[in-house]
Amino acid sequence: MEDKQSRELRLEQEEEEEHAKVDVLKYVFGFVEIAVVKCAIELGIADTIESHGSPMTLLELSSALSCDPSPLYRIMRVLVHLKIFKEKPATQLGPKVFAQTPLSKWLLKSGQNSMAALILLESSPVMLAPWHGLTARIQGISNPAFEAVHGEDVWSYAAANPDHSKLINKAMACDARVTVPAVIESCLEVFKGIETIADVGGGDGTTLRLLVEACPWIQGINFDLPHVVSVARECDRMKNVGGDMFDSVPKADAVIMRWVLHDWGDDECIRILKKCREAIPEDKGKVIIVEAVIDEKDEKEDIKLTNVRLMLDMTSNVFLSISLSFNVLTTYETEPMDGS
Repeated sequence: MEDKQSRELRLEQEEEEEHAKVDVLKYVFGFVEIAVVKCAIELGIADTIESHGSPMTLLELSSALSCDPSPLYRIMRVLVHLKIFKEKPATQLGPKVFAQTPLSKWLLKSGQNSMAALILLESSPVMLAPWHGLTARIQGISNPAFEAVHGEDVWSYAAANPDHSKLINKAMACDARVTVPAVIESCLEVFKGIETIADVGGGDGTTLRLLVEACPWIQGINFDLPHVVSVARECDRMKNVGGDMFDSVPKADAVIMRWVLHDWGDDECIRILKKCREAIPEDKGKVIIVEAVIDEKDEKEDIKLTNVRLMLDMTSNVFLSISLSFNVLTTYETEPMDGS
């Protein structure tokens, strides 16, 4: 006869097996969530409800979006399941409606907290294709995944494809509007005493505009490839300069790089940092790096996913090893954008 302990162990194992049957389907259909979210952005569902000013019925949505209500309803059900929109049940006063949530606000195509362009960039065929070369990259039998698929690195590709370059700039601007205020709030003292700062890889200048607005004593240089800065607008107390960071970096009291180093391997990062070191004063210059740095002592689940995305293991030790020519290395932490 089976004793109590053995029975409990068997039931626990059976429960794990049942969960596994369900969990494996998440991988079978793992692409569905991002596909549906991308569809919602492209259709402008959040923008339509926002413009309407109140929750909308399915028929109102389908009419405004010029969509067949049947497939649209299936999409809305998934989005409600993902807690992106809220479905309010029908009442005596009217049919059920779909309403905005705090999460859906991030999918608006414009606005302070819009992340729509960043999602569209990362879910684009151009950026998804390299993931199919991940295995070969891990095995060391191919060039970097993007280069293996497209025949050139992401920046060369962007230079030859203006639409993709424009999407990159919009995506980076989205991220800047979220991360830069957090950096300023957490690390304002870093920028005190700086009169000029060069934003290396500054894109359309959003990062620098936010920075000089918060720090009116600073003059800024938005530095990026010529085709990038050619479409960046001018702003008070900042100018756009085209060039290649592997050749030289504009002279300034400080250099800031946000989400730049993770695009490159260790050797390239060292070359970039050396050029930054040459650009700043010997006695008081600063190189300010804004990156997702992996803390190996506290590797939370969301950080692990970021680590896979970066594919570089940008740890604090890496920064220590490449900062030998710098006098001081200080690491600051910012709050996650969800406040948790």
